[in-house]
Amino acid sequence: MGFLRKAKALFHDDWCQECLDPMTLQKKQLFALPMTVGHYVSHDNPAYYVQHTTPVAKKAEIPTGFYACGSYIYHCPKCGKTVVKIVNFLPVRDAEQIEEAFLYADKDLVQYIQNI
Repeated sequence: MGFLRKAKALFHDDWCQECLDPMTLQKKQLFALPMTVGHYVSHDNPAYYVQHTTPVAKKAEIPTGFYACGSYIYHCPKCGKTVVKIVNFLPVRDAEQIEEAFLYADKDLVQYIQNI
């Protein structure tokens, strides 16, 4: 049973990496990124998202040809750990062309998103 829980935690970002229990989604927020088609640069530092993102209410507010990111705050009710999943994508018609995703346990990023 322990092996299955570890495998689920590895492949499900909504499972706690510490205690291997399911986490609850606390908040979702959409952001516009200051990058255009053909100029995507990977940023794995959570401070980048605090400094360079613009909150938007819906995809229609993202200018054509600009990248966006979805943020998801997850909280583990068992151990208290909070993480943020960032998914960078390019909105294309009615779809999302996903570039990459990151999982951060950064307190400043969590606070930035929660205060929006």
